[in-house]
Amino acid sequence: MKKIKVLVVDDSALVRQTLCDILNSDPGIEVVATAGDPFLAAERLKTVVPDVITLDIEMPRMDGLTFLQKIMSQHPLPVVMCSSLALSGSETALKAMEYGAVDIITKPKMGTKQFIEESRVTICDAIKGAAAARLGRRPERSSLKEVSPKYTADVIMEKPSSKAMIQTTEKVVVVGASTGGTEALKVFLEMLPEDTPGIVIVQHMPENFTAAFAKRLDSTCRVTVKEAQDNDTVVRGRALIAPGNHHTLLKRSGARYYVEIKDGPLVSRHRPSVDVLFRSAARYAGRNAVGVIMTGMGDDGARGMKELFDAGAINIAQDEASCVVYGMPNEAVKHGGVHKIMPLQLIGPEVLLLCRG
Repeated sequence: MKKIKVLVVDDSALVRQTLCDILNSDPGIEVVATAGDPFLAAERLKTVVPDVITLDIEMPRMDGLTFLQKIMSQHPLPVVMCSSLALSGSETALKAMEYGAVDIITKPKMGTKQFIEESRVTICDAIKGAAAARLGRRPERSSLKEVSPKYTADVIMEKPSSKAMIQTTEKVVVVGASTGGTEALKVFLEMLPEDTPGIVIVQHMPENFTAAFAKRLDSTCRVTVKEAQDNDTVVRGRALIAPGNHHTLLKRSGARYYVEIKDGPLVSRHRPSVDVLFRSAARYAGRNAVGVIMTGMGDDGARGMKELFDAGAINIAQDEASCVVYGMPNEAVKHGGVHKIMPLQLIGPEVLLLCRG
């Protein structure tokens, strides 16, 4: 299998070197060039055709957003935005996703051995997801072989031993997404009315970015959208988005659904993990749940969706044609946990029908 070729664009020599070290440590990835600003990157692109570009947001001579627009209009390539944790950077990075970037990573920094290893996993997986993305005129790539996940949801919550708690009339919707999910979730949520049953969402995204993401969605949707906080009640007309770098579980006390925010190791190579959310929904909502799995690289959510299926929930997977990466939905289908496979545009109306049924 050919290595994924990466062009790293960042004005910091230290960040460039750190990214090179992280990416080159993966046997399936090779950094073929680096550049300190977009003008130098344009020169590199005359002689090198990368599979993926990592792009800093704030750079001298030309900012990353402007360069991204030029790339997408002239020669579309998968771009992964590399941002700091600053709120302004988060807002700009999310704008970049609207302009065609396929993912966001935070700039690597030194820390504990566990932190460095988790950063390596996250960054390399983002590059692999971007390389597999359908984008503009880019030809489709064959599926990339993925590393088995380190942990399952067992490390956060035991597998349900029986059917979920007693039936109630209130429905709850749980959604998982990754690469390409920011735009897919926007399409999904903007179609929903104010009285939509409560929604809990895991979108793979770095810490501090989820708050800005929720704020942007809240400004365009009829439902209220917010970053989930511990003990938030899941209510009609509101979508809760799992905070980056924290697992989010659906819990229940009597007839009240609420979320629990927890730390813990990466599950299915992610934190937050869709598997963790779906397992908790299987235990505490069961047949009251509607599960949705959207575009994304890897298999996070596949096991949890099968547990939802076994608990009596009705599950929907986004179809291949409308996915940026048909990884997570495909794995969920293979695991036998999906009832319906649908185009993105039809998922919202179908969820509403299922919640009324």
